[in-house]
Amino acid sequence: MEKSSPQNNNIILTPSEYAFQNHEKKKKASALIIANKELIFQNQEKEKRAAELAIANQELAYQNREKEKRADELEYANQELKKAETYLKYRIRDLEKMTFITSHKVRQPVANILGLVEIIEKQQSKEELLESIGFMKKSAEDLDLFIKELSLFVSDLKDKWKE
Repeated sequence: MEKSSPQNNNIILTPSEYAFQNHEKKKKASALIIANKELIFQNQEKEKRAAELAIANQELAYQNREKEKRADELEYANQELKKAETYLKYRIRDLEKMTFITSHKVRQPVANILGLVEIIEKQQSKEELLESIGFMKKSAEDLDLFIKELSLFVSDLKDKWKE
């Protein structure tokens, strides 16, 4: 058969050319179908990965919030620890003062009284006895004063430690 002239847009194909073009179209259509199926599969895989990533992002966001909560809790605990440390330093200082008062100020009059008792036991004259009783009275008054001071100090500590 003859082909049409360039002026005529209709092309006349021979049956073998037609069959060949049909065969090529079918091959291309099959290739397109396979490519289409592959694209659909890839899109489904991408959607699965996107869903997995969304879940992973939600989990990370949750974990970050939890970490922030723990960081806040740690910060609060550190502040409380610092307060407790300061409180303990003051308590230790106060207890050291109380120990000093007990070991020095209270101990001295007691030692004086005990010494005077030994002297009284050995004394013979009434004058010596009255002088020793005067010293003993002075030591007892000092002891009373120091015990009052210690009681006041302990009371103040109790009030301060309650705060």
